[in-house]
Amino acid sequence: MAIILNKEHRVGVFIDIQNLYHSAKNLYGSRVNFGELLKHLIKDRRLFRALAYVVKSDPSTGEDAFFGALEKSGIELRSKDIQIFAGGAKKADWDVGLAVDAIRMANMFDVIVLVSGDGDFVPLVKYLQWGLGKGVEVAAFGKTTSSMLREAADTFIDLDAVPKVIFKAPSSRLARKR
Repeated sequence: MAIILNKEHRVGVFIDIQNLYHSAKNLYGSRVNFGELLKHLIKDRRLFRALAYVVKSDPSTGEDAFFGALEKSGIELRSKDIQIFAGGAKKADWDVGLAVDAIRMANMFDVIVLVSGDGDFVPLVKYLQWGLGKGVEVAAFGKTTSSMLREAADTFIDLDAVPKVIFKAPSSRLARKR
């Protein structure tokens, strides 16, 4: 059931940066303009907090500038270093951290917007709805979103359908490094 927009809703936004970054890159060869995305998600409601979960890997790639741009957009960062194991395997996800923060902060919000297409978040969405009585919107690229996550959300916002203003071409400096 879709959430009826109310300008009095207190909204919390939780952004899985890795999921959105890779979806935009793989689907469109582009990047997300997170400032515009945030405006699109909030509409006329009251944004209480917006948090982005990032992994630090290599500052020479321009990630510091990217992180700075996120903060300029009014998004708080939660960051951690990438884990590299002895065999060379790498691990870089924030699923548990994002879920714990969303549950811990849920009482501050009427509506929680989860920006991720990762089906691992289905139990979180259901707990926020049924355990805590919160409205949950999921925003992600429909082409790469788990169907179970889409169905669990009160409202699904398909970023594939959002005007191209959400996307911006990679800077030439970053494009040369690829």
